[in-house]
Amino acid sequence: MTLKDKIYEGLKKVDDPEIKKNLVELNMIGDVAIEGRNVVVNVTLTTIGCPLKNTMSEDIKKELTKLEEIDHVEVVFGEMTDEQKQKLVQQLQGKKETKDPFKDTKVIAIGSGKGGVGKSTVTANLAVELSQMGYEVGLIDADILGHSIPQILGIKDKKPMVVNGGMMLPVDVNGVKVISMGNLVDKDEALIWRGPVLGGILTQFFNDVYWGDLDYMLIDLPPGTGDVPLSLMQQLPDAEILIVTTPQITAADVAKRLGFMASKTNSKVIGIIENMSYFICDNCDEKHYIFGKKEGRKLSEELNAPLLGEIPLSTLIREDGDKGVPSVLDDRLNMKDKYREIATNLLRTE
Repeated sequence: MTLKDKIYEGLKKVDDPEIKKNLVELNMIGDVAIEGRNVVVNVTLTTIGCPLKNTMSEDIKKELTKLEEIDHVEVVFGEMTDEQKQKLVQQLQGKKETKDPFKDTKVIAIGSGKGGVGKSTVTANLAVELSQMGYEVGLIDADILGHSIPQILGIKDKKPMVVNGGMMLPVDVNGVKVISMGNLVDKDEALIWRGPVLGGILTQFFNDVYWGDLDYMLIDLPPGTGDVPLSLMQQLPDAEILIVTTPQITAADVAKRLGFMASKTNSKVIGIIENMSYFICDNCDEKHYIFGKKEGRKLSEELNAPLLGEIPLSTLIREDGDKGVPSVLDDRLNMKDKYREIATNLLRTE
């Protein structure tokens, strides 16, 4: 094997940090120049402003300097031509063999009857915990008009990369691939769209984003039983529904409607999560059921779906959301244990 062959074999072990495929497979390696024991590797990026190119450069140097014939590696970056970008888009999108964009992925749509029950916080933390457990996870913020996932995950200022105007690469945070309207529009921009437009955006999130190979796709639905949940159930008939409620009778009663809507569209409700179940007093260390008690369990019995877990009310959870830190990563809380329990119970429903 020649030295150049060894170099290319080494480059096959270096992935594009966003696409998660190796640089050789993606045709991102240009000329490789060898001068004695020095090597210059030319890499063509989808955009010269790629924020992760320094990471890519270090990965290339680390891999190639393992070869005993090489002392020094220089990495030079260039940008793909429009033709090269189009070929890359076709290569990545060409793997779709079905109209179902998530053919081999378990899709879980997370909804609630009413707003303010912490559904998006639950969705974000569950996604991060599944990733921590070793699964490949995607998250779509389908609450187009009231998006909050970027705030909760601390990615409000991050934009998805667009390749040649035909495909978006989701934002990667804590091992979760995320797409939200909040990352596509200015943070204070008000969106006033009708149902059909919202459904079209959802379709774009399904088909025009490169998700790669996922184990789980979590979809954060807007509250209620409006156009977006209905559109999702129609477009992704195999999607399963997970309902988040609080112990309030009103919240549980409204959440029940989402369960009935799912049954009418033949979508399976796979579980209930009761959020803000209780508050633990700092002084007395007792549980206080501020919003009521056992309504989540009652809802699970009525919908014939398991109660996957109960999450307490905590000031620290609110503080984490304000700071863009998932509570499962906060050592001050035991939320990791709570969400690990929920995720484990979720896996048992499969």
